[in-house]
Amino acid sequence: LDVQNVHACITDRPAVEALFKAARPDAVLHLAAETHVDRSIDGPSAFMKTNVDGTFCLLEVALEWWQSNGRDEAFRFVHVSTDEVFGDLGPDDPVFDEHTAYEPSSPYSASKAASDHLVRAWQRTYGLPTVVTNCTNNYGPWQNAEKLIPTVIRKAVLGAPIPIYGDGQNIRDWLYVEDHARGLIKACGAAPGSTLLFGARAERTNLDLVKAICAVLDEIRPKATKYEAQLEFVTDRKGHDRRYGVDPSSAETLIDWAPERSLEDGLRETVEWYLANLDSDLV
Repeated sequence: LDVQNVHACITDRPAVEALFKAARPDAVLHLAAETHVDRSIDGPSAFMKTNVDGTFCLLEVALEWWQSNGRDEAFRFVHVSTDEVFGDLGPDDPVFDEHTAYEPSSPYSASKAASDHLVRAWQRTYGLPTVVTNCTNNYGPWQNAEKLIPTVIRKAVLGAPIPIYGDGQNIRDWLYVEDHARGLIKACGAAPGSTLLFGARAERTNLDLVKAICAVLDEIRPKATKYEAQLEFVTDRKGHDRRYGVDPSSAETLIDWAPERSLEDGLRETVEWYLANLDSDLV
């Protein structure tokens, strides 16, 4: 079994067991998930299967592996979750922290909340050394084309309308993907039972974010008219959370982590990457 490149569903227990046996992991970083809110509204069953059943399968196999290998104190099961499990914030509310109560709004966030609860239950009941991380919106190269930033870049370059949900005033905190990846590696050394929140303290309205992308495009790929002229407000998403924001103090304190990339620099790098890959099937 080539443990560097295994394609399998995380609900396929025999495949997962074979991978654990071959790889003999010191840590598991569980990032596999269905993530797009719109698709969870149209077809929630896939989200329940992957995010809930898949997490259960991984926990069961990881627990057996850990128990059969002497309950290694250094082993970690790092479960990667989202700030969306906390619901949404009002404009003046304090940001989420590790003590915020769960209040998911969509089938996606509900499925992730369920998986978070499973991980904490396996830690408390069976002693499995788990860490839960909740991260704000990621962006950067290689992101799935259905997500906001790749969609904006693609539509802009094609000269198509750039869709903005509702009034565009929904607020998100944006973290560059490489900063998140560094945090997850550091999370493998966090104490069992820890909850770590990753955020960049870079809240922007969707409208402001899209305008910032358009401004970068105006500079590095100018055309006769400004890209912002392509903005088009469309019917809002069902149950659309108004604002997310997290306090990353837990990650800063417990694992000495902090983001290195500003939103301005990260957006420019992201736009440049997508422009360089427009002719591929990546965007």
